[in-house]
Amino acid sequence: MGFVMVLSWSRQIFLRFFLDARMESFLLGHVAAFEAWGGAARVALYDNLKSAVLERRGDAIRLHPTLLALAGHYRYEPRPVAPARGNEKGRVERSIRYIRDAFFAGRQFADLDDLNAQAAAWCMADAGERACPEDASLRVGQAFERERDHLLSLPATPFVCEEVKAVSVGKSPYVRFDLNDDSVPATEVQRTLSVVACERLVRILDAQRVVATHARSWYRGEVIEVKQHVQDLVDSKRAAHAHRDTDRLVSAAPACRDLLRQAAERGEPLGRMARALGELLDPYGAAELQRAALDALGRGVPHVSAVRLALDRRRLQRHDPPPVAVPLPEHIQQRDVAVCHPSLAVYDHLTEPEDDPS
Repeated sequence: MGFVMVLSWSRQIFLRFFLDARMESFLLGHVAAFEAWGGAARVALYDNLKSAVLERRGDAIRLHPTLLALAGHYRYEPRPVAPARGNEKGRVERSIRYIRDAFFAGRQFADLDDLNAQAAAWCMADAGERACPEDASLRVGQAFERERDHLLSLPATPFVCEEVKAVSVGKSPYVRFDLNDDSVPATEVQRTLSVVACERLVRILDAQRVVATHARSWYRGEVIEVKQHVQDLVDSKRAAHAHRDTDRLVSAAPACRDLLRQAAERGEPLGRMARALGELLDPYGAAELQRAALDALGRGVPHVSAVRLALDRRRLQRHDPPPVAVPLPEHIQQRDVAVCHPSLAVYDHLTEPEDDPS
């Protein structure tokens, strides 16, 4: 999209190109024009586009509230032209025709930044050297220097033109914005965050806290990630898996809880120890592991080796062979699950005759 603003007397042109036609780009064109000129026009005439005029009913006009906020910030008057009145916007229409013929036709550029740099240079050089329609003795650039003194002074801070949107994070740590997926830390899943986007950056915020920053992509269907976000997700999944293994171990053999606690006090790696104890649970069973853990606690040796030694000692006392783990598919394991069928005697009372209350 091309944004064009023309000063009424000097015919000084401001030209800038954007990758979309959203309201944020329309507002940013105003801000860039005022900054390039060093001041704001006192009155701005608008065609009846939706970014400026939302509704007309006779002489009653409802302007876009965001445009009114921009006008209030720079203290100028937004004034829509009458419908089907081409003479009221002739300066802009002729300037657009001039831009198409003198600037854009046959021009080559590498990217958007290159195109805008060429447009800014052309506005001040070639376009500024044409004769001023209001005073043929002046060039447009010379007339602009005179008109500059009559522009409104700029406020201390420019108008904020960033796009703000509320987004929901699902089970995966990504937010959808502009049909792209931007990563966030794994701690932000299942939450509602805010996306604040400008031309070059996409910031993702939780209230005032910035949780992620990405370079903005104007393509569609891309996954934009920060390596640390992906690594945190992998680490959290590993931690969750280890937590599930520990819960299963402690549920089967409660003595393992004290065993792990005492091992942690001695600086033992809990993840490795929980996995090792879990590998003993299936071949030896919950009851044997519970007795071996109590034995290790009684000896004051909270270590896997002490548990394994107690298991082997009891196995030798029973003259049992060493347990050999045989990995079986899940559907085979389910065949060996013992199912206790409930007694159907509780349904017998349904066939008994009811007592006659009389």
